[in-house]
Amino acid sequence: MAFLYNKRTYNIFIITVFLPIVIFSQSSIVALKSEVLFNRLDSVFIDSVFSTKSDSKTNVKNLLYFYRNRTSVKHSVNTLIKPTITDKDLKYANDALRHIFVGQPAYPSHYCGEDINWNYRPVTDNEWVWQLNRMYFWNAMGKVYANSNDERYAKAWSEQIIDWIIKNPRDKDHGYAWRSIEAGKRGKSWTTQFYRFLQSEYFTQEVLVAFMNSCFDHAQYLMETYSTGSNWALMEAEGLAFIAFTFPEFEQAKEWKKEAIRRFNIEINNQIYQDGHQRELSMGYHMGSISWFYRTFELAKLNGEKNLFPKSYINKLEKMSEVPMKLCLPDGTNAQFGDSWAGTPGQYDKQFKKWSILFNRNDFMFLGSKGKKGKMPKNTAFALENSGLYSMRSDWSNKAICLVLKCGPDAGFHGQPDNGSFTLYAGERTLMPDSGSYIYDGDPEWRNWFRQTKVHQTLTLNGKNTDFKPKLIKWETSTNLDVLVIENAGYSDLTHRRSLFFIDKKYFIIVDEAIGTAVGNVDIHFQLAPGKAIYNNKKFSVQSDFKDGWNVFVRTNRQQNLELNKEEGWVSFKYTTKETRPAFHYRLKKTNASQTMRFITVVAPFKNEIPNIEVELLNPTEVASNNLKFLLYENGKSRLIE
Repeated sequence: MAFLYNKRTYNIFIITVFLPIVIFSQSSIVALKSEVLFNRLDSVFIDSVFSTKSDSKTNVKNLLYFYRNRTSVKHSVNTLIKPTITDKDLKYANDALRHIFVGQPAYPSHYCGEDINWNYRPVTDNEWVWQLNRMYFWNAMGKVYANSNDERYAKAWSEQIIDWIIKNPRDKDHGYAWRSIEAGKRGKSWTTQFYRFLQSEYFTQEVLVAFMNSCFDHAQYLMETYSTGSNWALMEAEGLAFIAFTFPEFEQAKEWKKEAIRRFNIEINNQIYQDGHQRELSMGYHMGSISWFYRTFELAKLNGEKNLFPKSYINKLEKMSEVPMKLCLPDGTNAQFGDSWAGTPGQYDKQFKKWSILFNRNDFMFLGSKGKKGKMPKNTAFALENSGLYSMRSDWSNKAICLVLKCGPDAGFHGQPDNGSFTLYAGERTLMPDSGSYIYDGDPEWRNWFRQTKVHQTLTLNGKNTDFKPKLIKWETSTNLDVLVIENAGYSDLTHRRSLFFIDKKYFIIVDEAIGTAVGNVDIHFQLAPGKAIYNNKKFSVQSDFKDGWNVFVRTNRQQNLELNKEEGWVSFKYTTKETRPAFHYRLKKTNASQTMRFITVVAPFKNEIPNIEVELLNPTEVASNNLKFLLYENGKSRLIE
C-alpha cells in the first residue's frame, strides 16, 4: 500500500493495493518500507502474532490491531483517565493545528510555515529551535485529544510526525533535531503520544510504520550516545528505556533496556552526592534529575521488573527528594543558584505528596499538604556538606525567616563562581534573591554578566571571578543560635572566610575575612529584591523600602577607609527576563600582604521597626578564628555570642 503526501493539504491518498509505503515531499521521494519494520521485530513475536505468512499489507494491518488491543505492556500514561488540561495546553494544541509552534517556552510561539520548517529560527537563541524539536505542542495535542476525542488533534499529529520523520534524517545536516538530549526527550514523550493517539482513525498503518521505524532509529542512536556525568545522560537513558519497555517486540529491545538501566544505576552514583544533591547544584536540574531517575523505575515497576533497580537506587532517590525540603524557601520557591529560576510558590507540593507515599514519609506529606496533614520536619537547619549548601530557618510556616547559602564544588556549565553567596527570605518575600542566570545561548554578553562573582552576595578581589575551593569549617545548630563558618580559596593569594550567625532565629551577623598576601580592592557585595532602597552612607547602612510587609536592613560596622558604593544590579526570575534591583558593595583597600581585611555586617529582616542592633568583636586580633566572640547589643541589652 502506498500513499501520496501532499505538503499543502496534508491529505493522504491511497494509490495502490500494496507497494512499499511511499511518501512524496517537496524535494524528494522517501520510501518507508514496512519490510524494514518487520526486519526489526523479533522473529518469535512475528511467528506468535502472525500465524500465516501474509503479505506486508496484511501484516501491518495485523500489527496495528495487535497494538490497539495489547494489554501485556504497561505505561505510565493512563488512557482510562482524562488528563487535566491547562490553558497553556489548550493554547499550544490549538496553535499547533495552524503550525504555530512553541520552541523554548520563554519566547512567543511562531508560525513555522504551511510546509513546516523544523529548522526555523525566529530568534538568535539556539534553545528555541532545539526545543522546537522536543515538540511540547505534541504533548499538549495528546492531552487535549485524550480529554476531548476531537479528531482534529489526532489528524494534525499524524501528519506532523510523518512530516518530521521525512525531513529529519539523522545526519550532520540535521543536528538541530538530533542532539541526544532532544532524541532522549522524544523517546519518552513519543511513547506517551503513541498511547494517546493509537485508537484514532488517523493513526493509520502508514503512521504506525513510520512511527515505529523512527523509534527504532532513536533507540539505536541513543545506544551509541552516552553523555556520562551530565543530566543529558539521564534523558538519553530515559528515552532508550521508554522505547524498550513500550516496544519489547523489537529484536534489540532487551539490549536497549539492559543498557538504559545500567546507565541509570551508574549515573545515580556518579551524579548524586552522598548528601542527595545532583552535581550541577541547580535546583531546577536537581528536580529534573529526580524525575528522570524515577520515571524509568516507575515504568519498570508497572511492568513487574522493579528488581532491575537495587535497594540503594531507591534509597538515593529518597535522599534526593529530601533536598527541596531542606533547601527551598518557605513558600516553596527556589534559591536560584546557578541555572535555576525561582519558580512558583508550592510548585513541588504534588511531588511531596507522591514521595510521602513512595517513601512513607510524614514530613513530605506535611510539606505537600501545606501543614494540614503529616508531621512537621524535626529540624530547621540543614547542612549538605558534599554539595556545600546550607539552610537556616525560623520555623516551617510560609512567613518564616530563611537563609540559604552556597559554598560548594564547581558545578560545570550550569554553575556560577558564587561561593559564599546566599538568598534571604522573610514574611512571604524573598528580600535578597540570587541574581539567577537570565539566558543560556542567545546573548553571550548577558550570559557572562550574570555569571560574575561580583553580582552575588559574596567577596571579591578587584572585582574578579573566584575559583571553586570550598571548605566547611564549622556547623553548629541550637534553639537560639545557628553557626556556619565556610571558606573559599577563591584566588591563589586570597581566601574568603565567612562566619554566619543566626541569632534567636530573627537576624544574622556575618563576619567576612579576606586572608592572604594579595593586595587590591576587597569588596563584599549585596543585592536586594527589585524595588526602592534607602542608602545611608554615614551609617554604612542600606535597607529595602517596601511600603507593606517585610523589609531587610543591612549595615557593616564602621572602620577606617570603609566605603559604601552602589553598583549595577539585575535579577532574572524567568528565562530571557531580567529587571533592575538595588545592589551595592562595601570596600576596603588592602595595601600590603600582611593585612587581613574584616567586615562585620548585620543582615536583619524586619516587618515594622528597623531593629537596633550593634556588634562588638571581642577578639579582633585573632585571624581566621574558629571561635569568634562578640558582644551583641539589641535594643539596649547586651549578650555574649561565642
